[in-house]
Amino acid sequence: MKQLFLKREGNPRLLLFFAGWGADEHLFHRPVSQGYDYLLCFDYRTLDFDEAYLEGYQEIYVMAWSMGVWVAGYVLSNASWPVIRSLAVNGTVYPIDDERGIPHAIFEGTLQGFSEKTLVRFRRRMCGTQEGVKAFLAHEPYRPLEELREELAALKQEVQAKNTPTFHWDKAIVGLQDLIFPVNNQQKAWEGVEMERLNIAHYDECLFDNLLSGKEEGWIRL
Repeated sequence: MKQLFLKREGNPRLLLFFAGWGADEHLFHRPVSQGYDYLLCFDYRTLDFDEAYLEGYQEIYVMAWSMGVWVAGYVLSNASWPVIRSLAVNGTVYPIDDERGIPHAIFEGTLQGFSEKTLVRFRRRMCGTQEGVKAFLAHEPYRPLEELREELAALKQEVQAKNTPTFHWDKAIVGLQDLIFPVNNQQKAWEGVEMERLNIAHYDECLFDNLLSGKEEGWIRL
């Protein structure tokens, strides 16, 4: 995977964000809270994670979105880093699952029929409205099509090959208009975990602005 510091000022606290499939550094290059460094993880064609990026931090706040929830869980399971708070957004630790994630047939159909048109349809469903799509595309997340297909195929292979991550999540945000991870599947996956249900699509511009900046109550505590 790619690991990129979008803010590195030598702060003792780190915001560690695992983005979803297809994301890049442009999509989530936004202001974050004062007193935090900000490390973005994306492009999961491999799951190699360099632990050296986390050295020296006294507190680590983990946030993950979509397929990044599973990736974060895989990377952080059995780790001894000082994770203070963890938040999952519109994703589960069972990302390809008929009852607790994206149904197998839908995931496989997206992968096998992947094309420019497929990507356009996916983004429309992901953002919920035309305005949401415009907000998403304004960040110019324009990775090559073949690269996105390779990442999707790699995620399928890794999810099927590995055990369910054991990392503990403190809270999950479930979008009630999510058309990627079905709402009922998310709620079933997060039974026993604090859930906040919001009237949002899979990707919500305002929510991520608030989460990254620390304005969303109950997330990172300043």
